[in-house]
Amino acid sequence: MDVTISTPSYKDGLEELQGNLQQMLPANVLEQFDADAKQLAKTHRNILKLAVGDQAPDFSLSNATGATVRLGELLESGPVVLTFYRGTWCPYCNLQLNQYQQVLSEIKALGAHLVAVSPQTPDESLNMTEKNNLEFEVLSDNGSLVARQFTTVFKNGDAPVQAMQDLGIDFDAHYADDSREIPVPAVFIIAKDGSIQFAQAEGGDYRNRVEAAEILTALQS
Repeated sequence: MDVTISTPSYKDGLEELQGNLQQMLPANVLEQFDADAKQLAKTHRNILKLAVGDQAPDFSLSNATGATVRLGELLESGPVVLTFYRGTWCPYCNLQLNQYQQVLSEIKALGAHLVAVSPQTPDESLNMTEKNNLEFEVLSDNGSLVARQFTTVFKNGDAPVQAMQDLGIDFDAHYADDSREIPVPAVFIIAKDGSIQFAQAEGGDYRNRVEAAEILTALQS
């Protein structure tokens, strides 16, 4: 499989997305989000809680329709690609999951499952699924109890939350609690025996994400 030909480029998608956001959003709001992302990059450097070779903790979470999905059961039939994202409101999360959907058939052909996890409510997981026509499991991790075992979890700042509010986006409405805690985006590939085969985060700046091509290459190896 030549992943360089058929696989979407997050880097290219990011460039297009940022161009669109510059046309859509006020300059002062973009400056606030940019400052937040740069500060997060400085604050969060050692992000991953698990490394290659570690054993992944089993977990059970509700999917977009309220059914329970357990990691251990998925692993019985193949490896699991596990990605942690922030929320439906995050355009970079939408871009990332949309691109992962585009390579879902390749992921399945390599015998793996794809699972996305956020601390959002199941209703918001369903919203994310429908918004991007996702055909993989999108799970709700209330309180980020699972996320904090894999990646860094932090409280979203007052300034970006207020900037979202100014745009008409109610950040708190996406979650079942008022902690405002969200995960630093990260991707793991868990082998059938439960061991971590691949673990990667692109730093604290949430605008950067793991390329789909890297996931496919890791699964091939």
